Amino acid sequence: MLEERAFKEELRQVLHRHLTLSHPIFRELLDPSGGRIDLLRQVTLQGYQLTKHFLDYVEHLFFHCPLPRFKRALLINVYEEETGRLSKTDNHVVLMQNFIRALGIPDGVRDAATPLPATRALIDYRLAAVRDPARYHIGAAAVMIASEGQNLETHAGEARHELLGKVYGLSEADLLFFSVHQQEDVGHVEQGLNLVSELCSSATMQYEALDAVDHTCRLFYAMYDNMHREFCGAGGPGGAVRRGA
Repeated sequence: MLEERAFKEELRQVLHRHLTLSHPIFRELLDPSGGRIDLLRQVTLQGYQLTKHFLDYVEHLFFHCPLPRFKRALLINVYEEETGRLSKTDNHVVLMQNFIRALGIPDGVRDAATPLPATRALIDYRLAAVRDPARYHIGAAAVMIASEGQNLETHAGEARHELLGKVYGLSEADLLFFSVHQQEDVGHVEQGLNLVSELCSSATMQYEALDAVDHTCRLFYAMYDNMHREFCGAGGPGGAVRRGA
Protein backbone atom coordinates (compact mmCIF):
# COMPACT_ATOMS: atom_id res chain seq x y z
CA MET A 1 0.00 0.00 0.00
CA LEU A 2 1.31 3.46 -0.94
CA GLU A 3 1.88 6.16 1.64
CA GLU A 4 -0.89 8.76 1.41
CA ARG A 5 1.22 11.49 -0.19
CA ALA A 6 2.71 9.09 -2.74
CA PHE A 7 -0.75 7.74 -3.55
CA LYS A 8 -2.09 11.25 -4.12
CA GLU A 9 0.75 11.94 -6.54
CA GLU A 10 0.09 8.67 -8.37
CA LEU A 11 -3.57 9.65 -8.79
CA ARG A 12 -2.46 12.96 -10.25
CA GLN A 13 -0.05 11.29 -12.66
CA VAL A 14 -2.72 8.88 -13.92
CA LEU A 15 -5.02 11.85 -14.59
CA HIS A 16 -2.39 13.68 -16.62
CA ARG A 17 -1.41 10.55 -18.53
CA HIS A 18 -4.57 10.82 -20.66
CA LEU A 19 -5.02 14.16 -22.40
CA THR A 20 -8.20 14.25 -24.46
CA LEU A 21 -7.22 17.59 -25.98
CA SER A 22 -4.78 15.60 -28.11
CA HIS A 23 -7.65 13.69 -29.74
CA PRO A 24 -7.84 14.17 -33.55
CA ILE A 25 -11.34 15.64 -33.29
CA PHE A 26 -9.86 18.75 -31.68
CA ARG A 27 -7.49 19.26 -34.60
CA GLU A 28 -10.57 19.63 -36.75
CA LEU A 29 -12.46 21.76 -34.25
CA LEU A 30 -9.48 24.08 -33.71
CA ASP A 31 -8.50 24.43 -37.37
CA PRO A 32 -7.25 28.05 -37.55
CA SER A 33 -8.67 28.42 -41.05
CA GLY A 34 -12.14 28.70 -39.58
CA GLY A 35 -12.96 25.52 -37.70
CA ARG A 36 -15.98 23.30 -38.23
CA ILE A 37 -19.09 24.87 -36.73
CA ASP A 38 -21.24 21.90 -37.77
CA LEU A 39 -18.91 19.54 -35.95
CA LEU A 40 -18.71 21.82 -32.90
CA ARG A 41 -22.50 21.79 -32.64
CA GLN A 42 -22.61 18.00 -32.66
CA VAL A 43 -19.79 17.67 -30.12
CA THR A 44 -21.45 20.26 -27.88
CA LEU A 45 -24.76 18.40 -27.89
CA GLN A 46 -22.92 15.31 -26.69
CA GLY A 47 -21.19 17.36 -24.01
CA TYR A 48 -24.59 18.61 -22.89
CA GLN A 49 -25.61 15.02 -22.15
CA LEU A 50 -22.80 14.95 -19.57
CA THR A 51 -23.65 18.35 -18.11
CA LYS A 52 -27.25 17.34 -17.42
CA HIS A 53 -26.07 14.58 -15.05
CA PHE A 54 -23.23 16.31 -13.23
CA LEU A 55 -25.29 17.70 -10.34
CA ASP A 56 -26.62 14.17 -9.76
CA TYR A 57 -23.06 12.89 -9.33
CA VAL A 58 -22.07 15.58 -6.85
CA GLU A 59 -25.30 15.27 -4.86
CA HIS A 60 -24.67 11.56 -4.35
CA LEU A 61 -21.04 12.18 -3.39
CA PHE A 62 -22.22 14.73 -0.82
CA PHE A 63 -24.96 12.50 0.58
CA HIS A 64 -22.77 9.40 0.96
CA CYS A 65 -19.54 11.17 2.01
CA PRO A 66 -18.05 9.23 4.95
CA LEU A 67 -15.52 11.93 5.91
CA PRO A 68 -17.22 14.93 7.59
CA ARG A 69 -14.47 17.43 6.79
CA PHE A 70 -15.02 16.91 3.05
CA LYS A 71 -18.81 16.99 3.22
CA ARG A 72 -18.99 20.79 3.51
CA ALA A 73 -16.88 21.30 0.38
CA LEU A 74 -19.15 18.96 -1.55
CA LEU A 75 -22.20 20.87 -0.33
CA ILE A 76 -20.63 24.10 -1.58
CA ASN A 77 -20.02 22.40 -4.93
CA VAL A 78 -23.70 21.37 -5.09
CA TYR A 79 -24.79 24.93 -4.21
CA GLU A 80 -22.65 26.45 -6.97
CA GLU A 81 -23.77 23.91 -9.58
CA GLU A 82 -27.41 24.62 -8.76
CA THR A 83 -27.30 28.41 -8.33
CA GLY A 84 -24.05 29.83 -9.77
CA ARG A 85 -24.10 32.38 -6.95
CA LEU A 86 -20.52 31.87 -5.81
CA SER A 87 -19.26 32.61 -9.32
CA LYS A 88 -21.94 35.31 -9.72
CA THR A 89 -23.21 33.61 -12.88
CA ASP A 90 -26.09 31.12 -13.11
CA ASN A 91 -27.08 27.48 -12.73
CA HIS A 92 -24.39 25.53 -14.57
CA VAL A 93 -26.81 23.71 -16.86
CA VAL A 94 -28.21 27.12 -17.84
CA LEU A 95 -24.67 28.33 -18.62
CA MET A 96 -24.22 25.36 -20.95
CA GLN A 97 -27.58 26.08 -22.56
CA ASN A 98 -26.44 29.65 -23.18
CA PHE A 99 -23.35 28.33 -24.96
CA ILE A 100 -25.50 26.03 -27.08
CA ARG A 101 -27.69 28.96 -28.12
CA ALA A 102 -24.56 30.96 -29.00
CA LEU A 103 -23.74 28.21 -31.51
CA GLY A 104 -27.11 28.72 -33.18
CA ILE A 105 -28.70 25.48 -31.94
CA PRO A 106 -32.46 25.82 -31.27
CA ASP A 107 -33.71 24.74 -27.84
CA GLY A 108 -35.88 22.05 -29.40
CA VAL A 109 -32.91 20.48 -31.16
CA ARG A 110 -30.91 20.66 -27.92
CA ASP A 111 -33.65 18.93 -25.93
CA ALA A 112 -34.19 16.22 -28.56
CA ALA A 113 -30.50 15.24 -28.76
CA THR A 114 -29.53 11.90 -27.22
CA PRO A 115 -26.17 10.43 -26.20
CA LEU A 116 -24.06 8.30 -28.51
CA PRO A 117 -23.22 4.85 -27.08
CA ALA A 118 -19.81 5.93 -25.73
CA THR A 119 -21.31 9.06 -24.17
CA ARG A 120 -23.93 6.89 -22.48
CA ALA A 121 -21.22 4.50 -21.24
CA LEU A 122 -19.40 7.40 -19.55
CA ILE A 123 -22.61 8.68 -17.95
CA ASP A 124 -23.67 5.26 -16.70
CA TYR A 125 -20.25 4.29 -15.30
CA ARG A 126 -20.15 7.36 -13.08
CA LEU A 127 -23.79 7.13 -12.04
CA ALA A 128 -23.39 3.50 -10.95
CA ALA A 129 -20.29 4.34 -8.92
CA VAL A 130 -21.63 7.38 -7.06
CA ARG A 131 -24.93 5.67 -6.22
CA ASP A 132 -23.20 2.79 -4.42
CA PRO A 133 -21.79 3.74 -0.97
CA ALA A 134 -19.53 0.68 -1.08
CA ARG A 135 -17.85 2.12 -4.20
CA TYR A 136 -17.63 5.67 -2.89
CA HIS A 137 -13.87 5.90 -3.46
CA ILE A 138 -14.40 4.82 -7.07
CA GLY A 139 -17.15 7.38 -7.67
CA ALA A 140 -15.12 10.17 -6.08
CA ALA A 141 -12.06 9.29 -8.16
CA ALA A 142 -14.11 9.10 -11.36
CA VAL A 143 -15.98 12.37 -10.83
CA MET A 144 -13.81 14.65 -8.68
CA ILE A 145 -10.45 13.72 -10.18
CA ALA A 146 -10.87 12.25 -13.68
CA SER A 147 -13.96 14.19 -14.78
CA GLU A 148 -13.30 17.59 -13.22
CA GLY A 149 -9.69 17.24 -14.30
CA GLN A 150 -10.77 17.32 -17.95
CA ASN A 151 -11.41 21.06 -17.63
CA LEU A 152 -7.79 21.77 -16.64
CA GLU A 153 -6.22 20.72 -19.95
CA THR A 154 -4.42 23.39 -21.97
CA HIS A 155 -2.65 23.61 -25.31
CA ALA A 156 0.26 26.04 -25.65
CA GLY A 157 -0.90 27.65 -22.41
CA GLU A 158 -4.50 28.18 -23.52
CA ALA A 159 -7.58 26.35 -22.32
CA ARG A 160 -9.83 24.47 -24.72
CA HIS A 161 -12.62 27.04 -24.50
CA GLU A 162 -10.22 29.95 -25.13
CA LEU A 163 -9.02 28.27 -28.32
CA LEU A 164 -12.60 27.60 -29.43
CA GLY A 165 -13.53 31.20 -28.69
CA LYS A 166 -10.83 32.48 -31.02
CA VAL A 167 -11.65 30.12 -33.87
CA TYR A 168 -15.43 30.67 -33.76
CA GLY A 169 -15.59 34.29 -32.64
CA LEU A 170 -17.33 33.51 -29.35
CA SER A 171 -17.53 36.09 -26.57
CA GLU A 172 -16.54 35.73 -22.91
CA ALA A 173 -20.24 35.65 -22.04
CA ASP A 174 -20.80 32.78 -24.48
CA LEU A 175 -17.98 30.80 -22.84
CA LEU A 176 -18.89 31.36 -19.18
CA PHE A 177 -19.71 27.69 -18.61
CA PHE A 178 -16.13 26.75 -19.45
CA SER A 179 -14.29 29.65 -17.83
CA VAL A 180 -16.18 29.15 -14.55
CA HIS A 181 -15.36 25.45 -14.51
CA GLN A 182 -11.73 26.00 -15.39
CA GLN A 183 -11.33 28.23 -12.34
CA GLU A 184 -13.41 26.15 -9.93
CA ASP A 185 -12.16 22.74 -10.98
CA VAL A 186 -8.58 23.45 -9.91
CA GLY A 187 -9.88 23.40 -6.35
CA HIS A 188 -12.32 20.55 -6.99
CA VAL A 189 -9.58 18.27 -8.32
CA GLU A 190 -7.41 19.01 -5.29
CA GLN A 191 -10.36 18.25 -3.02
CA GLY A 192 -10.86 14.99 -4.88
CA LEU A 193 -7.20 14.04 -4.59
CA ASN A 194 -7.22 14.78 -0.86
CA LEU A 195 -10.51 12.96 -0.27
CA VAL A 196 -9.62 9.83 -2.22
CA SER A 197 -6.08 9.60 -0.87
CA GLU A 198 -7.36 9.85 2.72
CA LEU A 199 -10.31 7.54 2.16
CA CYS A 200 -8.42 4.63 0.60
CA SER A 201 -7.27 2.60 3.59
CA SER A 202 -6.06 -0.53 1.79
CA ALA A 203 -3.98 -1.47 -1.22
CA THR A 204 -7.14 -2.80 -2.87
CA MET A 205 -8.98 0.51 -2.46
CA GLN A 206 -5.97 2.40 -3.81
CA TYR A 207 -5.83 0.12 -6.86
CA GLU A 208 -9.56 0.56 -7.47
CA ALA A 209 -9.33 4.35 -7.24
CA LEU A 210 -6.37 4.49 -9.61
CA ASP A 211 -8.22 2.23 -12.01
CA ALA A 212 -11.30 4.49 -11.77
CA VAL A 213 -9.28 7.54 -12.80
CA ASP A 214 -7.65 5.64 -15.65
CA HIS A 215 -10.91 4.06 -16.81
CA THR A 216 -12.87 7.33 -16.68
CA CYS A 217 -10.21 9.13 -18.73
CA ARG A 218 -10.32 6.30 -21.26
CA LEU A 219 -14.11 6.59 -21.41
CA PHE A 220 -13.74 10.30 -22.21
CA TYR A 221 -11.32 9.45 -25.03
CA ALA A 222 -13.66 6.72 -26.28
CA MET A 223 -16.47 9.27 -26.31
CA TYR A 224 -14.45 11.49 -28.65
CA ASP A 225 -13.58 8.43 -30.75
CA ASN A 226 -17.30 7.68 -31.08
CA MET A 227 -18.03 11.27 -32.09
CA HIS A 228 -15.18 11.23 -34.59
CA ARG A 229 -16.54 8.08 -36.24
CA GLU A 230 -20.11 9.37 -36.21
CA PHE A 231 -19.54 12.94 -37.33
CA CYS A 232 -16.23 12.84 -39.25
CA GLY A 233 -16.51 9.49 -41.02
CA ALA A 234 -17.38 8.75 -44.62
CA GLY A 235 -20.67 10.55 -44.22
CA GLY A 236 -18.98 13.57 -42.65
CA PRO A 237 -20.46 15.65 -39.85
CA GLY A 238 -23.51 16.55 -41.87
CA GLY A 239 -25.53 13.66 -40.47
CA ALA A 240 -28.63 14.45 -38.48
CA VAL A 241 -28.43 15.32 -34.80
CA ARG A 242 -29.34 12.26 -32.77
CA ARG A 243 -32.87 12.59 -31.45
CA GLY A 244 -35.05 10.73 -29.02
CA ALA A 245 -37.75 8.44 -30.25
